[in-house]
Amino acid sequence: MSIENKNYKDTVFRMLFNNKVRLLELYNAINGTSYHNPDDLTITTLNGETFLKMKNDLSFIINFELNLFEHQSTPCPNIPLRDLYYLAANLKEIYPTEKIYSTSMLQIPAPRFFMFYNGTTSMNDKVIYRLSDMFIHHMDSPSVELIVTALNVNNGHNKELMEACEALKGYSLFVEKVRKYKQEAEAEYDSSHSTPLRLLVDNQKVMKKLISKSVSKAIDDCIQEDILQDFFNEYRKEIIEVGVLEYSYERHMQMLQDESYDAGINNTNALYSWLDSEGRQADIIKAIHDRDFLSKLFEEYSNRNS
Repeated sequence: MSIENKNYKDTVFRMLFNNKVRLLELYNAINGTSYHNPDDLTITTLNGETFLKMKNDLSFIINFELNLFEHQSTPCPNIPLRDLYYLAANLKEIYPTEKIYSTSMLQIPAPRFFMFYNGTTSMNDKVIYRLSDMFIHHMDSPSVELIVTALNVNNGHNKELMEACEALKGYSLFVEKVRKYKQEAEAEYDSSHSTPLRLLVDNQKVMKKLISKSVSKAIDDCIQEDILQDFFNEYRKEIIEVGVLEYSYERHMQMLQDESYDAGINNTNALYSWLDSEGRQADIIKAIHDRDFLSKLFEEYSNRNS
């Protein structure tokens, strides 16, 4: 079962579904349809080779619909704007500029947008993102709207969807195994070394080695348990290479998030200490329940010596 574009290997998700058979299975699972012929799909994924230099995860046309599928391991409220770019680039590829000045109306496929989320930050099974939510000025009837349906594809979420798509369920189980083995590997390293992994000045080399072993063990499990066995047997080397990059990035983003969270706590504590020293205990109580008021206090605190 071949991958349509062998150069398109940014994430394991894209490797897995950059294949018409599995992509059709995913489409059917989302829509409750029963298309059987993979050739009904026309792949339109942007690969960065045009002058626009744009790349998206997966896009294809079927049943007169242009489907844009994006994979995310971090929350992304800006996904509607990204998809707007991808939609415009896709349509520009399909309909050259000279055609849009024709006096005859063009018939274009109806666009649909989905995001598949498998990050570690908690998210509901289904979340709707709207382009209009990003507008600075709210409009009841905006001239432009774009709606993205985000689906949580971590194991234990969207169970009906998982049961309807074996490839997606297998991917979810694989991700869970990688994270489990990575967590165990990090804990084992910390218990056997005097300097914890997170305190190493340059831990990239160590982390890549631990992640490589974790991905390899997860692949072994999947093959043994007949989870996407053909896929893992055929692309084992590439999956490990891609997985190391993918989960190194995930860990980096988690560390940034943790640092941001810690910084937020420290800044809030400093603000409350200052308010307490100024005898403004009532403001502390109000700030706990009023985010807008808290923001104003932070601004005041930042400008106190200006």
